[in-house]
Amino acid sequence: MFEDGKITDAKASKGEEVFLNLIDTDEGARRLGEVALVPHSSPISKSGLLFYNTLYDENASSHIALGQCYSKCFKDDIGINPEAVREAGGNSSNIHVDWMIGSERMDIDGITADGNIKSVMRGGEWSYK
Repeated sequence: MFEDGKITDAKASKGEEVFLNLIDTDEGARRLGEVALVPHSSPISKSGLLFYNTLYDENASSHIALGQCYSKCFKDDIGINPEAVREAGGNSSNIHVDWMIGSERMDIDGITADGNIKSVMRGGEWSYK
């Protein structure tokens, strides 16, 4: 369960103790560091191959990560200053652990600043225009 962007309750049918130790690594370990939307038809997904390299394999599916954000993704010089990253909403942690969450059945909606709901993905593929 998340509250205010932080995991407040976590359970697992296997490996729960390991997971709880992981999210107790530091304050940032209980927060999202990455949310990546990847269409089911991505080239990596379509290849059907397991590369045993996270930087390739994570692009087979939409995924989330707990822990450290990618600070180099911030505009201008923000990414080189840890305090500026924090002020811009970036998460800091000693961990960055990815989980694949995508599938050909994934539907995602977004909420615009004015409260309208917009389709982003349907059936694991981009649907917005």
